[in-house]
Amino acid sequence: MWYRPDPPILVPMSDTSGKPQNTAAFYGQAVASFGVAMAATAIGIFKLNADAWVRAFLGIAVLYLVTSAFTLAKVIRDRQEAAERSYHPFEKL
Repeated sequence: MWYRPDPPILVPMSDTSGKPQNTAAFYGQAVASFGVAMAATAIGIFKLNADAWVRAFLGIAVLYLVTSAFTLAKVIRDRQEAAERSYHPFEKL
């Protein structure tokens, strides 16, 4: 007699339970990377061989870029969370 096992049940990755969490190491690496990038940019602008108004303009431009990046990341995250909620209408709020 030959026994044939049942085929495995395939579950789509989108049906995983629980909310994904970042590890403390990943969070620390992201914060450290951001700090190093900002420090390197600030030092580069400070040591730039240009007039003070040029360095000030570049500093303000970098700050604007950073705030825009944070805003964009938040908007993308909010849209993804809203899309996830729309697929689970009976989930407790």
